[in-house]
Amino acid sequence: MMAHHQDFSAQLQAAAHQLGLALTDHQQDQLLAYVGQLDKWNRTYNLTSIRNQQDMLIHHVFDSLAVVPAVKMLLAQDSEYPNPADRQSRPVVIDVGSGGGLPGVILSIVCECDVHCVDAVQKKMTFVRQMAGVLKRDNLFAHHHRIESMPPWQADIVISRAFSSLTDFVTLAGHHVAPDGVMLAMKGKDPKQEVAHLHQNTDWRVVKQEPLVVPDLAAERCLLHIKNEERK
Repeated sequence: MMAHHQDFSAQLQAAAHQLGLALTDHQQDQLLAYVGQLDKWNRTYNLTSIRNQQDMLIHHVFDSLAVVPAVKMLLAQDSEYPNPADRQSRPVVIDVGSGGGLPGVILSIVCECDVHCVDAVQKKMTFVRQMAGVLKRDNLFAHHHRIESMPPWQADIVISRAFSSLTDFVTLAGHHVAPDGVMLAMKGKDPKQEVAHLHQNTDWRVVKQEPLVVPDLAAERCLLHIKNEERK
């Protein structure tokens, strides 16, 4: 098991370097602990269709880490305070349809923000709540709710990873974004039809689309930045 941990440490370090992320030893330990817990819980609760830790590391952790540079940049831009210590509260990120805490748990480990994971499946939020305890993360919260039924959050970022169509995403979760906030949709191959449908049927617009390169994964990924120009 120790050899496994060492192998994963080297692979994680290489992935972080590829993404331009400087992870502390503590952050690396927490990310690997998350993989171990996900694997353990998955045997009983079927949280993910991926069955081994190696693939969990790549398909879940690396896939989530790929959005961290964009998230960090947005949080830095949104801050009114050059020194984050001057801010009264941490920025708020909502992870919609979080499942086993992806990308929410990962963001809580590597970003300076409060992360609220929301999912309608109770066992998945029980797992995220357990992770907050195991990892001693006071910035990670789990909510077993339907996102559309929750009161507005005024979040800096609302993010989803394969939650639904773009139109459903903004319709169900758009009211949680602060006027100067942004919605981020993690997608696979360029979703041209979804974008067209979004623009035709809502006031929300994709203001930026950036490709994501996930270390050790040969698959197309992109990140869509979505804003409601009518609210500005």
